[in-house]
Amino acid sequence: MFVTPAAAASFETCVKGIRADVLKAGIRADIVNAAFRNIAFDEKAVRFSRTQPEYRLEIWDYMAFLVDDVRIADGKKMMQIHQKTLREVEKAYGINRYILAALWGVESDYGQEEGIFFLPHALPNVACGGKKPALFTAELIQAMRIVQAGDVKLGDLNGSWAGAFGQTQFMPSTYRRLAVDFDRDGHRDTIRSVPDALASAANFLKKAGWQSGLPWGFEVNVPRSYSGPAGRSRKSAIATWAKHGISRADGTALPSGGSYALIRPAGTLGPAFLVSRNFDVLYSYNAAEAYALAIGHLSDRLDGKGAFKTAWPTDDPGLNRAQRKRLQELLIAQGYYEGEADGRIGPLTITAIKAAQKKAGLKPTGRPGSRILKVLAGK
Repeated sequence: MFVTPAAAASFETCVKGIRADVLKAGIRADIVNAAFRNIAFDEKAVRFSRTQPEYRLEIWDYMAFLVDDVRIADGKKMMQIHQKTLREVEKAYGINRYILAALWGVESDYGQEEGIFFLPHALPNVACGGKKPALFTAELIQAMRIVQAGDVKLGDLNGSWAGAFGQTQFMPSTYRRLAVDFDRDGHRDTIRSVPDALASAANFLKKAGWQSGLPWGFEVNVPRSYSGPAGRSRKSAIATWAKHGISRADGTALPSGGSYALIRPAGTLGPAFLVSRNFDVLYSYNAAEAYALAIGHLSDRLDGKGAFKTAWPTDDPGLNRAQRKRLQELLIAQGYYEGEADGRIGPLTITAIKAAQKKAGLKPTGRPGSRILKVLAGK
């Protein structure tokens, strides 16, 4: 993206102001100098901070790539490798180890993905070019305090455009409040230390109100005649739901007690769930019901439980990560896309999908679904 001289001058002035704020906050000059060295305008970070997805991410799209067979298999392997740590963290904080592994898997693919943005450069860019300059400047200062404390190295601060980093994707301010040194090496390091990352996530969930021994929720059958309350905030005693004729989808008995809410993320035709206070705690980690459901469901799959009994109400199912990558490969081969086939659906991929959909006589939504994949594959 071309940056005009005026825009470049404005960016440079803004960055100088942020640099001054960081120094005023008490960050050592050598850290600040290293952090701001060679900083340049980052069009991608600014664009990500300003734009929303061009297509609505349906719940079945979300679940398809977050809870796929590979993530389940990888999670089981990682739980075996780190079983001692997971059990120790579970004992120390009272957080179900399958929940912790699921959160780890969704946030960083079990530590395999660290993010593509260097925080000391991305945060000033977003602060200068986005809508919340004070927020992102404050997060930058918190990130620099983490480095100054000796917990992590400056060069390791890679993460999201918004500042989340580490294996469990804490914002710097959250890290400062809740990260723990579980391996007792003198550093709270959620980037390189699996024990610190898992225990820090557990600490977050515990402080958010996690109740040990309480399930996050479970899939249920709802009578077609049901017209009562629904929604995460509308909790009732389990006996009340039983009186409405609601039963567990897997045929097992409802819990003997507790307070639950009915959610129907795809409407009355899709899967339904009774969710507990612990579902709300998962929601607090990333404010989206789809996210909380993905963590809960992945935790169940890691624990050996099956897929949802009720199918999603669509004739164009979502794609898992391998299928998304295959879609991009086909778009490249057929001249629609010039980017990388990495399974990540960004603006370039969306534009390419729209072109392919239009040529195929489909509505050009840009959504990466099974239908356009089959068209491009000649099936």
